[in-house]
Amino acid sequence: MTFDDGRGRSTPDRPARRQPIVSNTPSVVGSLRTHSGNGVPFSVEFNPPRDGAGEARLWRAVREFERMHPAFVSMTYGAGGSTKDRTVRITGELATETTLLPVAHLTAVGHSVEELRALVGSYADSGIRNLLVLRGDPPGDPLGEWTRHPEGVEFAEELVRIVRDLGDFHVGVASFPQGHHRSPDLDHDTRFLAAKLRAGAEYSITQMFFDVEHYLRLRDRVVALDPVEGAKPIIPELMPITSLRTVQRAEELCGRPLSSAVLERLTRAAGSGPVEDKAAVRAEGIQIATEMAQRLIDEGAPCLHFITLNFAKATSEVLTNLGYGVTAAPLSA
Repeated sequence: MTFDDGRGRSTPDRPARRQPIVSNTPSVVGSLRTHSGNGVPFSVEFNPPRDGAGEARLWRAVREFERMHPAFVSMTYGAGGSTKDRTVRITGELATETTLLPVAHLTAVGHSVEELRALVGSYADSGIRNLLVLRGDPPGDPLGEWTRHPEGVEFAEELVRIVRDLGDFHVGVASFPQGHHRSPDLDHDTRFLAAKLRAGAEYSITQMFFDVEHYLRLRDRVVALDPVEGAKPIIPELMPITSLRTVQRAEELCGRPLSSAVLERLTRAAGSGPVEDKAAVRAEGIQIATEMAQRLIDEGAPCLHFITLNFAKATSEVLTNLGYGVTAAPLSA
């Protein structure tokens, strides 16, 4: 039995389940409005932990961010569902055991339509109705060839429609300031984003970038193509770089090389000696993120979304630099 054809009614193979109580959960767009009274709101992204130690670290970061009152928090989804059970459980706990508004990532890679419907039902049972819908990257190699599940979907637009048809859900999608690495050009990429928004997505969160101009031009392209859909929030994603190792990780995640200006600043901070000046690189990375965030605020970004890697300190430092009034010193690195 799938979520959309059962709705909690009893069937011969499955007992009746409680109808999820989700109608009072705020939407991301509504939360942005609520949190915008004191300036541009912020949000953060967590990753599903792989073991108990990682889960403990995640929860330390969760409690630190809870004191900072983000507009929402998102939980990514392991490639191919590699951490599915843990991800669903922890995202549900964010909804029931914290004051945070969780957004669950939902990816099409490796899943049939029936599996995707069941997964949406699992989230709904935990009181989650905010989903970030993504086609997803191939497991093991984010830049590798993408293969559709034989009984799955080809594009995120299809998954948006599936989720919206299942019930009372709010949906966001991904956007790509430099274009998705599989798109032939920026115009093609913009049309795909507009199609996802027309299918029912209420906002998008960008892939990380390190040149604010890329974000501004994306916003311009969507407005020029479709002013109605272009009015929906496009939330910029930032990752404070804290070491040269995270530079490589950033490039892997976004599928694009860092801008030469950013790389030059970080390399200069690292020094010319045999050992990287880690403190200087970290300080420069925090400064770069602060400068980008301030420019985005000045340009009217609806929210600042931070990749945290399940740590709170770097994001907290950027927010403090911006005058967000973070009063509690984070415990994690």
